[in-house]
Amino acid sequence: MTTLIAPADVTLPDDRSVLVTRDFHASAPLVFRAYTDPDLLVRWLVGSDGWEMTRCDVDLRVGGSYRWEWTHVDSKAYFGFFGDFLEIDAPHRIVNSETFDPGTLGGDMGKPAQSEVTFVEKNGVTTLTTRITYPDQASRDMALSTGMTDGMEQSYQRLDTFIEGDLQP
Repeated sequence: MTTLIAPADVTLPDDRSVLVTRDFHASAPLVFRAYTDPDLLVRWLVGSDGWEMTRCDVDLRVGGSYRWEWTHVDSKAYFGFFGDFLEIDAPHRIVNSETFDPGTLGGDMGKPAQSEVTFVEKNGVTTLTTRITYPDQASRDMALSTGMTDGMEQSYQRLDTFIEGDLQP
């Protein structure tokens, strides 16, 4: 049975940023691995129901890049994100650029952003904190209007289940 500590906490620390904080019953190395290994990402980072991650390229090194794409099971509509890894301190921190690819959905989430993800473990619980900083408030607000934080929490709930089952050593 999945033991959820609490759903993701979403705050707006300033006019350009979104801060999403979520705890997991797992070690920082395990959560980091789930967050960075393409074979694992496709199993939990699927967002809202009806979507699946159909592309997951990750070259996890400073200067490396990533590209993630999701496809709707029924309509076959797709969208994605891509960017470059700017800093990596495994298993504690990742900083990357983040650009929205509207695919067939269309729309706009504004200019590219920068994402900083930290993994802090205490007593077997890892706090995953994602701070996405946009170039301006309009870009941040466009991104928020898509329901992205709801999709993040749905994926995090799948990660809870995945951690309890397949990912345990």
